Order: sequence, then structure tokens, then C-alpha cells
Amino acid sequence: MAWASDGAMKALVIAGQDDHHWWKGSSDAVKQILKNSGKFTVTVLSVPNGDNIENYHPDFDKYDLVILLYGGKTWQPDTQKKFEKYIAGGHGLIVLHSSIVPMQDWPEYNKMIGLGAWNGRDEKWGPYVYWKDGHIVYDFRPGEAGHHSLQHPFIVMNKDTMHPIMRGLPLEWLHYKDEVYSKLRGPAINMHILATTFDSLSLGGSGREEPVLWTVNYGKGRVFVSLLGHVGNDPELRYAMTYTDFQVLLLRACEWVVKGEVTQMVAEDFPGKDFFSLRTGFKPPVQIINK
Repeated sequence: MAWASDGAMKALVIAGQDDHHWWKGSSDAVKQILKNSGKFTVTVLSVPNGDNIENYHPDFDKYDLVILLYGGKTWQPDTQKKFEKYIAGGHGLIVLHSSIVPMQDWPEYNKMIGLGAWNGRDEKWGPYVYWKDGHIVYDFRPGEAGHHSLQHPFIVMNKDTMHPIMRGLPLEWLHYKDEVYSKLRGPAINMHILATTFDSLSLGGSGREEPVLWTVNYGKGRVFVSLLGHVGNDPELRYAMTYTDFQVLLLRACEWVVKGEVTQMVAEDFPGKDFFSLRTGFKPPVQIINK
């Protein structure tokens, strides 16, 4: 591992090539959240539209974990192999929101993320995966992957209160105004669901309890996927990353993918079922708001 001399964990944020999300704003927010915690040093590597992907060759081995806010072209085969070796060798990966959409033609990436959406994914990529009656369902019926309704508040349901990322968090909490991704499908190999939400039929959704947080074991590496944290295409649409639960989960997950444990105390401002809270500066103090 590439530990910094001061004990901080080294994070590489990879962002760019996403016409539907303000990736510069989201990468800046993630960088600020990690830096404000005092636990990480952060490097942002952007791959803007128009860049020649053939010249994209990050030195992954300099970092303890990679955070993806990426929506673009599939990486070159040699970069793919380096990344596969990097994660399988025991490094950490955080996959945020729409980063489950791209690179559908890279089989090992689909294994890393567990579930994906859109970009032509169908039953050939794997089953739909959702939660029903206390169990994970693997649904192999044919059909396209991917759906989201307009942004709205929803309840997140903790499915593993003993997992280090989720330990001490409420059984349910309010996540305010974000996209709910549903009808996800993929290999789902070595995948573990941490939290779900209900995707309402009245909003055009699946009518199912859909995963929103999960982990994947890839070789010796640990992967955390969060569908929370949509950022629109302008600076006024970054509010989902100001929510306390998004920031707390990100920090706990980043520590877990590197160390396999979480030493952070449960935040006192973490939301409950009837209220949410904001860290508008990407750190405390917070604003707690009744529903």
C-alpha cells in the first residue's frame, strides 16, 4: 500500500467525459469532503471530452484507492489490465452514481461494479438484482437495464447493521431529493447489498425494493458502490452531495475499502426517518431540517 508519511490514505479521483453530469463540480466536492476529514490526500485526474483515450494511462499504484466519477469511453486494454491487477491485488475502489453506466463492453469492470445500467445492457449482462421479502432476488427475465424518475426524497433502508460501513447507522433514514436508479442488472458476483430503497410504480419505477449501496469483492480488493449523489449539469445542481448521509457514507466507505474496517464514530448529525441534514461546506457545522 502507498501510505502517506503522515498516515493519510492516498485517493485518486477519476472524473470526466460525462455530458449528463457536472463532473467538475462533483469531483471538487468529493475532494473537499475527503480533505476536510483529515484522513486523505486527494488527487483529481480529469478526462475531459475530446481527450484521446489512447493516451490515458494513470499510475494507479501510487494510490490506496480510486474513486470513479466517470462517464466516458472505455479505457484502453493495457489500462484495463493494470486496473484489474491493481484492484485484485488488494486496493480499494469507490464507484459513485452514474459511474455504473459506462464501459459496459469491459467484462471485468462489470464484475467490479456488480450491477450496471443503460448503454445497451440486457439479460446478456446478467440478472436484475433487487430485494424482496427479506432476500436478494436474481431475476433472469429478459429486458433492458436502467431507469430513474425525477429527483425526490426517499427512505434508505439499512440491510446489514453489522457491516463496518453501516454499523451504528439507523435502520432507516431520509435521503432528500436525489435520483433513484432502478432495474439494474449485471454479473452480481461476490456482491453484498448494504442498503435499499423502494422505487415507486407511481413515479414510473419498478415497484421493487432496489439496491442503492453495495459492496463487491474483486480478488483481494474491496469495492463500494453508491448510487446516491446525483449532480446535474450546472453548479446549482450539486445539492445531493451536501447531504450528511452521502458524505458520511463516502468517508466510511473510503476507509473500509483500504483497511477493511471503519474507525470513524457515527456522526451525531446523521439523518433519521423524519429529518435530513446538510453539510453545505462539505464538513460540519450542519443544518438539520425537519421534513
